[in-house]
Amino acid sequence: MQVNSTKTKEMIIVPLAKTNLPLLTTPLGTTERVSSFKLLGVHIDSSLSWSTHVNSILKKATSRLYFLKQQKRAGLSSNHLLHYYTSVIRPVLEYSAPVWHYALTKEQTY
Repeated sequence: MQVNSTKTKEMIIVPLAKTNLPLLTTPLGTTERVSSFKLLGVHIDSSLSWSTHVNSILKKATSRLYFLKQQKRAGLSSNHLLHYYTSVIRPVLEYSAPVWHYALTKEQTY
């Protein structure tokens, strides 16, 4: 199997991130070293904190909540608003929650 070095990312997890390790090289070139990346919709960073992922979720949910507010102002019924919430906003908040929810800080849970 050939590794495509243009699509491959390298991330070093703490405490090794503090050391000066050489870049990963393949016959096709070197890979890019990143401190965070998005894998299957989950943002992972080298410190294994979920702040990047939580901030991404908050940004996405906030914009969708604003649209829900606009729909309420337009006079949509409660059933339509509930349907919008359960189909558009709630999945964003619950996606992969079993993976990252256990590690939230008190500040992030409020």
